[in-house]
Amino acid sequence: MDAYLQPSAFFDYDQPELEAWIDRQLEGVPGDPVEQVKALYLAVRDGVSYNPYVFRTDPDTFSASHALASGESYCIPKAVLLGAAARSIGVPSRLGLADVRNHLSSPKLIQWLQSDIFRMHGFIELYLNGRWVKATPAFNRQLCDMMGVAPLEFDGVNDSVFQEFTDSGDAHMEYVNDHGVFDDVPHDFIVSGIRNAYPHLFGDHDFTPAEGTSLEADLGR
Repeated sequence: MDAYLQPSAFFDYDQPELEAWIDRQLEGVPGDPVEQVKALYLAVRDGVSYNPYVFRTDPDTFSASHALASGESYCIPKAVLLGAAARSIGVPSRLGLADVRNHLSSPKLIQWLQSDIFRMHGFIELYLNGRWVKATPAFNRQLCDMMGVAPLEFDGVNDSVFQEFTDSGDAHMEYVNDHGVFDDVPHDFIVSGIRNAYPHLFGDHDFTPAEGTSLEADLGR
């Protein structure tokens, strides 16, 4: 389990700003690891807005501290932020990666990706009460309200993954390919997968980022 507890360049809970943020989230929370992780989950889910357009290939942008400092990120760094916070309180964590089909997305995002398959979707697995439990803190409450889906809750006991259906019963998200779990962020593997899936985003060689947009803006808010 030691590999799932150590800080790294990505799970960088030893950064002072991140340490201070973790301490603030746990003020008044009972010392039980499950209760602490639940509080940290909500802090990551709703405190860092989900925005897939901020993806960059720079390794620094995959770190927990970068997700916290930027205030907006996508699934992988948000999962890493939760995992880093969990490690800081002695709860082992590992990053899971999968491809998902998104049935509820903005036309602009699908046009940008030229696909409704989201490659390298990230979630975190946490070792609680003797077993690994999945947590997905990607979509913040405000965005979920705009998309007509209930925000994902996490009770520390049951897996929490993307909702299959919207509030109206329409299909929302399904997992189509599992890439496994990792004790640290496999940066090169992720970027290679993104490049292979969306070569048009890389121009001649370098990734061409989207500028000044967000999924919330796509949805008209």
